[in-house]
Amino acid sequence: MRCDQPKILIYSHDSFGLGHLRRCRTIAHSLVGEFDDLSVIILSGSPIIGSFDFRSRVDFVRVPGVIKLRNGQYTAHTLPLGIEEMLELRASIIEHTAEVFDPHVFIVDKEPLGLRGEVRSTLEQLGKRGTRLVLGLRDVMDDPEVLKEEWQRKGAQEAVEDLYDDVWVYGRKQIHDPLAGIGVPDSVRDKALFTGYLRREAGAPSPHSFRSPFGEEPYILVTPGGGGDGVELVDWVLRAYEAHEQPLFPAIIVLGPFMATESQEEFIARTEHLRDVHIIRFTPTIEHLMEEAVAIVGMGGYNIFCEILSFDKPTLLVPRIQPRREQAIRAAKAETAGLVSVLPIERYPDVDAMVDALARLPRQAPPSVAGVDGLLDGLDVIDKRVAEFLTEQQPATRRKAAGE
Repeated sequence: MRCDQPKILIYSHDSFGLGHLRRCRTIAHSLVGEFDDLSVIILSGSPIIGSFDFRSRVDFVRVPGVIKLRNGQYTAHTLPLGIEEMLELRASIIEHTAEVFDPHVFIVDKEPLGLRGEVRSTLEQLGKRGTRLVLGLRDVMDDPEVLKEEWQRKGAQEAVEDLYDDVWVYGRKQIHDPLAGIGVPDSVRDKALFTGYLRREAGAPSPHSFRSPFGEEPYILVTPGGGGDGVELVDWVLRAYEAHEQPLFPAIIVLGPFMATESQEEFIARTEHLRDVHIIRFTPTIEHLMEEAVAIVGMGGYNIFCEILSFDKPTLLVPRIQPRREQAIRAAKAETAGLVSVLPIERYPDVDAMVDALARLPRQAPPSVAGVDGLLDGLDVIDKRVAEFLTEQQPATRRKAAGE
């Protein structure tokens, strides 16, 4: 007999970077904190998902990882399988997990049909059971013309129109609307809920939490997120500290788990001659460093943006522009709203520009001074919406929908 305690399944296709995983984990933790009997499973291809702690009643199923090549094609991350075999294996694990777990709500992160359509059959089967199907989108996806072509090519627009009950946009419409300019019909727009950004908390530090080597002295935190595309940012900051003549606050740089080993080793060697810079490779509890930092330097990904809003830190963003303009768009919109300052990556490696930006940064106003309402309502809005789903979704309705 089915257990009708509430259950939520969250799918994240990405195997590279930290953004998708950390977003899904944040939502899961908020939900189990709000509902005493709710359970969440996260489906993820991240190779480092086991490095993170999860709250009680949150668990994960790791599907075999894939990586995206420079030519846009995918290949298996570690297994000696062809991509078609890999996708078949991943789809089978996803579908079987959904069948056995039988969630009341299924949240798909970013990709409406998953990686190359791998969640279509799961969406179709869960829809027949009466599961609430939700597509979660970050605030910025890409340039509208690029996203429009991509969604048309992947059949994403039809999937959102035909398969999903709701579309959650994890941002504020007055900052950016990712559905604008991509030609979605009113029926899709009617499903959209702009939740606000996802608030982050540091929580209690663990015995293994990294402690600042600078003691009580203020420091700037520099983070390129997962680090796979953050070499230029770290190099630029190090050049500034190697050359600066005006005083700068000390810096802690977190390289990220996906930065190439040779780049990590080079950066660590360079800091041996710098008394005011300390490098660590990775910490899954970076929130503690953010909370204690006097200011933050990042690239402009979704997670760092949520964190600088949550911890209300003066922030310098140096957004990437490849392979997507997502970060550059977000940074520009945030700067216009008075939330951050921006140093375009096109100015790399202008040392004077970076030194000046780092020197000004601690005196910069924090995001709260901009006075934008409802920025961090995301988790509260999601918790409330899920409560509405669970109230509407009575056990008899689900059994009937499943044909039982």
